[in-house]
Amino acid sequence: MSEWWNDVELWLIQLSFPLQFTLVMAILLPLCVVVAWAIDRVVDYASARFGTSRDETPLGSRPETES
Repeated sequence: MSEWWNDVELWLIQLSFPLQFTLVMAILLPLCVVVAWAIDRVVDYASARFGTSRDETPLGSRPETES
């Protein structure tokens, strides 16, 4: 089973660096985007599911000052 992977690895190693870089980016960039999207969805779901306490103020909010 690992024989085909060894052939692919040998083929990739023998390519010039610009071609190696292009192939790796063509595979890793979309993969990283999908993983980042999935992590974002999981965090959004978890934060919506567990919510915030009514006593806590959101991180980005400013305290109201009376003028």
